[in-house]
Amino acid sequence: MIEQLTIPTDAGTFDAIAAGPEDGRPVLLLHGFPEAAVEWEHQVATLGVLGYRAVAPDQRGYSPGVRPEQAYEYSADYLVGDVIAIADRLGWNEFDLVGHDWGGAVAWWAADTHPGRLRSLAVVSTPHPAALAEAMKNDEDQHLRSGYMTEWRQTRVTERRMLENNADALRRIFDWKVPPSKVDEYVRRLSEPGALTAALNWYRAGRTGGKIGPIEVPTLYIWSTEDAAFGSTAALDTANRVTGPYRFEMIEDASHWVVEEAPEAVTSLLVEHLSSH
Repeated sequence: MIEQLTIPTDAGTFDAIAAGPEDGRPVLLLHGFPEAAVEWEHQVATLGVLGYRAVAPDQRGYSPGVRPEQAYEYSADYLVGDVIAIADRLGWNEFDLVGHDWGGAVAWWAADTHPGRLRSLAVVSTPHPAALAEAMKNDEDQHLRSGYMTEWRQTRVTERRMLENNADALRRIFDWKVPPSKVDEYVRRLSEPGALTAALNWYRAGRTGGKIGPIEVPTLYIWSTEDAAFGSTAALDTANRVTGPYRFEMIEDASHWVVEEAPEAVTSLLVEHLSSH
């Protein structure tokens, strides 16, 4: 059974889904854009049945109770701070961290700045941020793939384009790979006043806090071969950015939305990873 949680922090109250016994091994799962915690419902439910305590929050801007107005309040320092604040509130001194898309970037940053808090790291789709930055600079394929980021930093114009005509442009982002009922749910949430701007502020905030270093936490990185956002250059280079135990898994013929497109495959790899660390 999946539970609905509220997690109060100094920044505000996060909404979350959860499953598993309160005293189970803690796992925190971070969603991406333009989604929500329910992206992880298959993984949360399975981990709960296996005895883990799995929690997936609606992150900053996606939880109505944590939706600051200024773009800078969505920078990496704030996002990583939320991860630690949520873990502290849940009473987790050490936990496994999982992330996809933007949630994956936050997970990499958290592993860099708070390695002592993480038992392990698992990231889906998103390469190590330094590998991605280098590929965006030196690999024409990745530079082209990342072009949408520049467009989405245009304030207000992007929101209007995404939401007009029954949010047609927002729906097309999912490329018909995510179940329609889930897409409807994401669109409904992001159509609330201020919600889409808050989600896009993740792109507009910029990275603060300095460069990210090599990761020493045991890491699983899952990349799908049909990912439109992240090409193979950064994905393969990620191995050079992890000094701890590292496992790289490719899921063939799956898109960027692999968490929901191939949930069994992702869950199986995640369970294997958790059981080995």
